[in-house]
Amino acid sequence: MLFAVIVLIFLVSVMNQSGIHAKSFSIDYTNDCFSKDGECFRYVSGTMHYFRVLPEYWFDRLTKLRAAGLNAVQTYVEWNSHEPEPGKYMFSGINDVVKYIETAKKVGLLVILRIGPYIDAERDMVNISDK
Repeated sequence: MLFAVIVLIFLVSVMNQSGIHAKSFSIDYTNDCFSKDGECFRYVSGTMHYFRVLPEYWFDRLTKLRAAGLNAVQTYVEWNSHEPEPGKYMFSGINDVVKYIETAKKVGLLVILRIGPYIDAERDMVNISDK
């Protein structure tokens, strides 16, 4: 979980440096809380793997997470789906992680990306986009 928080802080920092948003996210050690845009913030997160749900259902599922009281969603970036062969990249359809993040934003959810070569998720070696 600490890694996810560090990634979130990094992403907010990068966005601030690029001028995309004038928002902030940090750890407030004085008040023992996260600070988002200068106020104490508690994130309540669930997990939804975009590569396990067909894109036409993303909005519905994310809306249900928001309705359940969550304000953030975590997802792995499953690189073997994005690069099934060396040098062959796929970022469309079920692999359109940007569209997934944009959909979460429309619903009002923050996104915690869990990136890395090992995602600690069970896979049956069948890609849903092959079906």
